[in-house]
Amino acid sequence: MSQRSKKVEKDVNASTANKLLVICIDRDNDVGEKAGIITPVIGRDACIEAAQRLALEDPEDADSNSIFSAIKTYEDLISKGYQVEVITVAGVQDRGVQADEKILAETKKVLEIFPANGAVIVSDGEDDESVIPVIQNVLPVVSVQRVVMKVSRSVEYSYAVFGKYLKMLAYDTKYSKFFLGVPGILLLIGGIATVFGYTAEIFAVLVSILGGAFLIRAFDIDRAWSSWSKPTPMGFIRMFTMVAGVLLILSSVPAGISAIDANLIESDSQFILKITDKMVIGQFVSGALPILWIGIGSIFAGTLLSNWIGGVPRQISDILRIIVLGSIYPTMLQFTNIMIHDVNSFTLVPPLLGGLAATLISATILFKKYKKNKDQEMISD
Repeated sequence: MSQRSKKVEKDVNASTANKLLVICIDRDNDVGEKAGIITPVIGRDACIEAAQRLALEDPEDADSNSIFSAIKTYEDLISKGYQVEVITVAGVQDRGVQADEKILAETKKVLEIFPANGAVIVSDGEDDESVIPVIQNVLPVVSVQRVVMKVSRSVEYSYAVFGKYLKMLAYDTKYSKFFLGVPGILLLIGGIATVFGYTAEIFAVLVSILGGAFLIRAFDIDRAWSSWSKPTPMGFIRMFTMVAGVLLILSSVPAGISAIDANLIESDSQFILKITDKMVIGQFVSGALPILWIGIGSIFAGTLLSNWIGGVPRQISDILRIIVLGSIYPTMLQFTNIMIHDVNSFTLVPPLLGGLAATLISATILFKKYKKNKDQEMISD
């Protein structure tokens, strides 16, 4: 018996479970996407067929080995006299919450047929094992078995793996857009600028493009934009309010500049000194503030409206954003009065306390309403 089989048997003996369910987890649904198999797959013969079909479709996929390992664990436990069943459950291709919900639903479905009181989890990595807490909600997990592929450590194998990932970067659009597209743009712009003699100026542009690309990828701005621009009523609302809000925020800058008294800036030589003057700052903020707040508010309102239409239960946080934005406005307005008219700084305290009180009262009312609706839903269920 292998060390892995001994570990599983030891874990099972340490528990009080007498009916075991060996569960092979495929969180990204390779067995469904590649082999066209509908999960849950129940029973030894059905799991063998699923593993064979997946191995034929993609011999390099580790999930087929995980299924075979689950079958081996099932046979070892059967030979020891345990009541055991083996199944394969799968999530969805994009993983995430939907994948976990699907795996949980499939596990519950199997438990209606085979009421086990303990589970042995078989997976090929940490991603699949992240579903274990979800399964523990309906079935105690007595043992976890990770399948690790034995591979050649030769130099030839390393080159083969390296070549495979290079090919993925070159032909898989999910990766090539960033790893080839961004450097390609930078090299193209740099080459053109060098020909026309703008080498020094183009350096700042290249650094800006590279920094923007890193920020977009780091904060998932591209994915967020793709979800905002989906052809649904919620997507169009988010896209419209986002574009309108950004334009308003940008237009607040010239509005603030136009609000500055021209007499305060006498000449170009004094410009740097004048823009640090508190009256100049106060007039700029005073002119920019209304349009800036309207722009931010339109973005928050669009999020609230799209979530409300789509039935997404996030209205409390969306409403609170707008309330907080409105509560901060009097404080910002008083700040500009202090800068322009040299008013006492303690005049900031009343609008600040008022905004804090409005925020706390609004949050209390909204959360009480949410809790009341939640309790009514639980009672009706």
